[in-house]
Amino acid sequence: MARRIARLTLDTLVGLPESVRTCLFWELDAVHRQRVRDAGAAESEKEAWLSRVLLEWGSCGRVLYLDDEPAGFVVYAPPGYFPGSASLPTAPVSEDAVQLATAQVFEGYAGAGLGRVLMQVMVKDLLERGGVRAVEAFGTTRTGGAGCLLPAAYLQRVGFKTHRPHAREPRMRLELKSVLTWREEMESALSRLLGVVRPSRSPAAVRQEGLGPWAAG
Repeated sequence: MARRIARLTLDTLVGLPESVRTCLFWELDAVHRQRVRDAGAAESEKEAWLSRVLLEWGSCGRVLYLDDEPAGFVVYAPPGYFPGSASLPTAPVSEDAVQLATAQVFEGYAGAGLGRVLMQVMVKDLLERGGVRAVEAFGTTRTGGAGCLLPAAYLQRVGFKTHRPHAREPRMRLELKSVLTWREEMESALSRLLGVVRPSRSPAAVRQEGLGPWAAG
Protein backbone atom coordinates (compact mmCIF):
# COMPACT_ATOMS: atom_id res chain seq x y z
CA MET A 1 0.00 0.00 0.00
CA ALA A 2 1.48 3.32 -1.10
CA ARG A 3 1.84 5.81 1.70
CA ARG A 4 3.19 9.32 2.09
CA ILE A 5 3.13 12.23 4.48
CA ALA A 6 2.62 15.75 3.16
CA ARG A 7 2.78 19.18 4.74
CA LEU A 8 -0.51 20.85 5.56
CA THR A 9 -0.91 23.54 2.90
CA LEU A 10 -3.83 25.13 1.09
CA ASP A 11 -3.58 22.40 -1.53
CA THR A 12 -3.65 19.51 0.94
CA LEU A 13 -6.38 21.17 3.05
CA VAL A 14 -8.72 21.06 0.06
CA GLY A 15 -8.55 17.25 0.03
CA LEU A 16 -9.62 16.85 3.66
CA PRO A 17 -13.26 16.30 4.69
CA GLU A 18 -15.56 19.31 4.97
CA SER A 19 -15.80 18.82 8.73
CA VAL A 20 -12.06 19.49 8.91
CA ARG A 21 -12.00 22.37 6.39
CA THR A 22 -14.75 24.25 8.24
CA CYS A 23 -13.81 23.64 11.88
CA LEU A 24 -12.68 26.89 13.53
CA PHE A 25 -12.62 25.83 17.18
CA TRP A 26 -8.94 26.69 17.57
CA GLU A 27 -8.48 29.27 14.83
CA LEU A 28 -11.06 31.81 16.07
CA ASP A 29 -12.16 32.88 19.52
CA ALA A 30 -15.72 32.13 20.61
CA VAL A 31 -17.08 35.58 19.67
CA HIS A 32 -15.71 35.51 16.13
CA ARG A 33 -16.79 31.88 15.60
CA GLN A 34 -20.41 32.89 16.23
CA ARG A 35 -20.22 35.41 13.40
CA VAL A 36 -19.36 32.73 10.83
CA ARG A 37 -22.75 31.78 9.47
CA ASP A 38 -22.21 29.09 6.85
CA ALA A 39 -19.78 26.44 5.63
CA GLY A 40 -18.47 28.59 2.81
CA ALA A 41 -17.54 31.41 5.14
CA ALA A 42 -15.97 28.95 7.60
CA GLU A 43 -13.84 27.43 4.86
CA SER A 44 -12.65 30.86 3.77
CA GLU A 45 -11.72 31.71 7.37
CA LYS A 46 -9.80 28.45 7.66
CA GLU A 47 -7.87 29.13 4.46
CA ALA A 48 -7.06 32.68 5.56
CA TRP A 49 -5.81 31.40 8.91
CA LEU A 50 -3.66 28.74 7.27
CA SER A 51 -2.22 31.24 4.78
CA ARG A 52 -1.16 33.51 7.63
CA VAL A 53 0.53 30.73 9.60
CA LEU A 54 2.32 29.45 6.49
CA LEU A 55 3.64 32.92 5.79
CA GLU A 56 4.71 33.72 9.35
CA TRP A 57 5.74 30.35 10.83
CA GLY A 58 5.73 27.76 8.06
CA SER A 59 3.82 24.51 7.71
CA CYS A 60 1.73 23.89 10.81
CA GLY A 61 0.68 20.30 10.24
CA ARG A 62 0.96 17.08 8.32
CA VAL A 63 -1.48 14.94 6.32
CA LEU A 64 -0.96 11.18 6.11
CA TYR A 65 -2.06 9.46 2.88
CA LEU A 66 -2.58 5.79 2.06
CA ASP A 67 -2.99 5.04 -1.65
CA ASP A 68 -3.45 8.79 -2.19
CA GLU A 69 -6.43 8.89 0.19
CA PRO A 70 -6.14 10.99 3.37
CA ALA A 71 -6.02 8.71 6.41
CA GLY A 72 -5.31 11.30 9.10
CA PHE A 73 -3.80 14.66 9.94
CA VAL A 74 -2.27 16.70 12.75
CA VAL A 75 -2.19 20.49 13.33
CA TYR A 76 0.26 22.33 15.59
CA ALA A 77 1.73 25.84 15.92
CA PRO A 78 2.75 28.40 18.53
CA PRO A 79 -0.20 29.04 20.86
CA GLY A 80 -0.71 32.60 19.64
CA TYR A 81 -2.21 31.17 16.46
CA PHE A 82 -4.97 29.40 18.41
CA PRO A 83 -7.14 32.05 20.11
CA GLY A 84 -9.88 29.48 20.63
CA SER A 85 -7.83 28.01 23.47
CA ALA A 86 -8.64 31.00 25.67
CA SER A 87 -12.05 29.55 26.54
CA LEU A 88 -10.57 26.41 28.11
CA PRO A 89 -10.16 26.28 31.90
CA THR A 90 -6.49 25.23 31.84
CA ALA A 91 -5.35 27.88 29.34
CA PRO A 92 -2.95 29.35 28.43
CA VAL A 93 -0.28 27.13 26.91
CA SER A 94 3.21 27.72 28.29
CA GLU A 95 5.33 30.31 26.48
CA ASP A 96 8.09 27.79 25.72
CA ALA A 97 5.77 25.28 24.06
CA VAL A 98 4.18 24.71 20.68
CA GLN A 99 0.52 23.77 20.88
CA LEU A 100 -0.80 20.51 19.47
CA ALA A 101 -4.25 21.77 18.53
CA THR A 102 -5.99 18.88 16.86
CA ALA A 103 -5.38 15.56 15.17
CA GLN A 104 -7.45 12.79 13.72
CA VAL A 105 -7.22 9.33 12.25
CA PHE A 106 -10.15 8.95 9.90
CA GLU A 107 -12.67 6.20 10.36
CA GLY A 108 -11.60 3.06 8.55
CA TYR A 109 -7.94 3.54 9.46
CA ALA A 110 -8.17 3.37 13.25
CA GLY A 111 -6.39 0.77 15.31
CA ALA A 112 -3.22 0.53 13.20
CA GLY A 113 -1.00 2.90 15.16
CA LEU A 114 -1.39 5.84 12.78
CA GLY A 115 -2.04 8.22 15.65
CA ARG A 116 1.38 7.47 17.11
CA VAL A 117 2.97 7.89 13.67
CA LEU A 118 1.47 11.37 13.32
CA MET A 119 2.83 12.31 16.73
CA GLN A 120 6.28 11.10 15.69
CA VAL A 121 6.08 13.14 12.49
CA MET A 122 5.16 16.26 14.48
CA VAL A 123 8.01 15.74 16.96
CA LYS A 124 10.53 15.16 14.17
CA ASP A 125 9.50 18.43 12.51
CA LEU A 126 9.78 20.42 15.75
CA LEU A 127 13.16 18.94 16.61
CA GLU A 128 14.47 19.87 13.17
CA ARG A 129 13.15 23.43 13.52
CA GLY A 130 15.02 23.86 16.81
CA GLY A 131 14.28 26.23 19.64
CA VAL A 132 11.16 24.37 20.82
CA ARG A 133 11.29 22.86 24.30
CA ALA A 134 7.92 21.16 24.51
CA VAL A 135 4.51 20.45 23.00
CA GLU A 136 1.34 21.06 24.99
CA ALA A 137 -2.23 19.99 24.27
CA PHE A 138 -5.59 20.29 25.95
CA GLY A 139 -6.91 16.83 26.70
CA THR A 140 -10.30 15.57 27.73
CA THR A 141 -11.18 12.91 30.27
CA ARG A 142 -14.70 12.49 28.90
CA THR A 143 -15.52 9.10 27.46
CA GLY A 144 -15.46 9.15 23.66
CA GLY A 145 -13.67 12.49 23.51
CA ALA A 146 -15.20 15.97 23.38
CA GLY A 147 -15.23 17.91 20.15
CA CYS A 148 -11.75 19.03 19.17
CA LEU A 149 -9.98 17.87 22.35
CA LEU A 150 -7.78 14.80 22.23
CA PRO A 151 -8.43 12.10 24.85
CA ALA A 152 -6.09 12.61 27.81
CA ALA A 153 -5.52 8.85 27.98
CA TYR A 154 -4.23 8.85 24.40
CA LEU A 155 -1.89 11.77 25.08
CA GLN A 156 -0.49 9.90 28.07
CA ARG A 157 0.16 6.83 25.94
CA VAL A 158 2.31 8.80 23.51
CA GLY A 159 4.38 10.46 26.23
CA PHE A 160 2.46 13.52 27.44
CA LYS A 161 2.21 14.20 31.16
CA THR A 162 -0.34 16.29 33.03
CA HIS A 163 1.00 19.83 33.32
CA ARG A 164 -2.07 21.56 34.72
CA PRO A 165 -4.66 19.20 36.23
CA HIS A 166 -8.39 19.54 35.65
CA ALA A 167 -11.23 17.08 36.15
CA ARG A 168 -12.39 17.30 32.53
CA GLU A 169 -9.85 19.25 30.44
CA PRO A 170 -6.27 18.91 31.73
CA ARG A 171 -3.41 20.58 29.92
CA MET A 172 -0.81 17.98 28.92
CA ARG A 173 2.88 18.48 28.10
CA LEU A 174 5.50 16.53 26.17
CA GLU A 175 9.13 17.53 26.75
CA LEU A 176 10.99 17.20 23.45
CA LYS A 177 14.26 16.30 25.14
CA SER A 178 12.54 13.14 26.42
CA VAL A 179 11.72 11.92 22.92
CA LEU A 180 14.93 12.50 20.98
CA THR A 181 14.98 8.80 20.08
CA TRP A 182 11.80 9.34 18.07
CA ARG A 183 13.96 10.80 15.30
CA GLU A 184 15.75 7.48 14.96
CA GLU A 185 12.56 5.41 15.27
CA MET A 186 10.45 7.45 12.83
CA GLU A 187 11.28 5.74 9.56
CA SER A 188 11.07 2.21 10.95
CA ALA A 189 7.77 3.05 12.64
CA LEU A 190 6.31 4.32 9.39
CA SER A 191 7.31 1.16 7.54
CA ARG A 192 6.18 -1.16 10.31
CA LEU A 193 2.85 0.48 11.08
CA LEU A 194 1.74 1.73 7.69
CA GLY A 195 2.85 -1.26 5.69
CA VAL A 196 0.11 -3.46 7.08
CA VAL A 197 -2.78 -0.98 7.08
CA ARG A 198 -5.86 -1.81 5.07
CA PRO A 199 -8.84 0.55 5.30
CA SER A 200 -11.97 -1.21 6.50
CA ARG A 201 -14.25 1.58 5.32
CA SER A 202 -14.17 4.45 2.89
CA PRO A 203 -12.11 7.37 4.22
CA ALA A 204 -15.07 9.59 3.32
CA ALA A 205 -16.85 8.20 6.40
CA VAL A 206 -15.36 10.63 8.89
CA ARG A 207 -16.70 11.15 12.36
CA GLN A 208 -17.93 14.68 12.92
CA GLU A 209 -16.73 14.68 16.50
CA GLY A 210 -13.65 13.19 15.07
CA LEU A 211 -11.33 12.04 17.80
CA GLY A 212 -12.71 8.68 18.80
CA PRO A 213 -10.25 6.71 16.62
CA TRP A 214 -7.33 8.03 18.67
CA ALA A 215 -8.33 5.78 21.53
CA ALA A 216 -7.15 2.85 19.44
CA GLY A 217 -4.25 4.64 17.73
